[in-house]
Amino acid sequence: MASAAEQLAASINLSAFAKATELKNRIWFTLGALVIYRLGTYIPLPGIDPQVLQEIFARNSGGILGMVDMFSGGALGRMTIFALNIMPYISASIIVQLLTAVSPQLEALKKEGEAGRKKLNQYTRYGTVFLAALQAYGIAVGIEGLRGPSGLAVTNPGLFFRLTSMITLTGGTVFLMWLGEQITARGVGNGISLIIFAGIVARMPPAMAGLLELSRTGAISAFFLISFVIGAIAVITFIVFMERAQRRILVQYPKRQVGNKMFGGEASHLPLKLNTSGVIPPIFASSLLLLPATLAGFSAGSTGTLAQVAAWLGHGQPIYIALYAALIIFFTFFYTAIVFNPVETADNLKKYGGFVPGIRPGKNTADYLDYVLTRLTVIGALYLAAVCVLPEWLISEYSLPFYFGGTSIMIVVSVTMDTVAQIHSHLLAHQYEGLIKKSKLRGRRG
Repeated sequence: MASAAEQLAASINLSAFAKATELKNRIWFTLGALVIYRLGTYIPLPGIDPQVLQEIFARNSGGILGMVDMFSGGALGRMTIFALNIMPYISASIIVQLLTAVSPQLEALKKEGEAGRKKLNQYTRYGTVFLAALQAYGIAVGIEGLRGPSGLAVTNPGLFFRLTSMITLTGGTVFLMWLGEQITARGVGNGISLIIFAGIVARMPPAMAGLLELSRTGAISAFFLISFVIGAIAVITFIVFMERAQRRILVQYPKRQVGNKMFGGEASHLPLKLNTSGVIPPIFASSLLLLPATLAGFSAGSTGTLAQVAAWLGHGQPIYIALYAALIIFFTFFYTAIVFNPVETADNLKKYGGFVPGIRPGKNTADYLDYVLTRLTVIGALYLAAVCVLPEWLISEYSLPFYFGGTSIMIVVSVTMDTVAQIHSHLLAHQYEGLIKKSKLRGRRG
């Protein structure tokens, strides 16, 4: 009986998908936009020597450049027009969110609804252009002084190279920002997340090939390879479970009489996610810890304090793992406190007459929400730290590719779940539209 019901539901979903023309157009638009993005990651920046850059990036693959190159799908390592990828936009959006928590003017904009959201998005775009131009100029100045075994990385250094590089890289980031917004509006899912997702997934096949090569040459055993695959499936399953986990707080609305009719008296739930901060804490923690290794890599041959700190903060080192876990836990609490305000939530419930059974509205409700959220965040922080620290040991112990880090796996799993949810919501909306049309036709016939 259960299998028959599942087959029937699957057939209904397949038939609904076959009839959902708008959804198919959205999927094709999303795929086309991602193809354009991937093509752009192979258009090189004018005036550079790709061979020299490849040698330099091979030497610095363990630093922050390796992480950014992973998010950009190899565009930074090839120094293409999309080398900055969408990272300046993410940084600008995080900065705007942080400023919203401390600036009364921006907080008032956030409460204005759609108009305020558009204004904040505009500020985020301005911040993206500023950060992209700043980073692009820094990259242009930085690669001018780079020298590999084959010579200089830049063929004709100077002011013209810096200006053209800054304009090209900034234009590439702005184009990706626009492309992400188009995917969000006309495609499936969050466009910015899908662009990062496409960059990480594009790097997975070479990483898998490298893993198989390690097994073929005997660097790792076949037993370890099979155990790694089983462990990866278990970790992905665990991430899916934890990302879907939430605490639902019962909210009751009182009954009220309007004329001769009685309204209200309904009960709903306030969902609190176990991991409210998402993948922001691991990204912040990795960026801070990998910065010394990157600076030491650019100053090759240095034997000073920076080189010693970089050695302590290398992948798999005890100090690195301890600091990595501590920073993830810190940023989890910090970012959760920014994105969720218990006082504001309690005030909104009180405004619309909602209350938590057994808890008085107002300050007591805010304290209760803060109590529950704090305990959820403890579990979420430990979960993020465990998922991100475990691959560090595998990377250092068995020389696994950098792309098998916890941050990349979390991004891939989270974006996949969000995209599937978006497709499912489009299918449900299409089915509801069909039911409404049928009911209208029946009403006219009657």
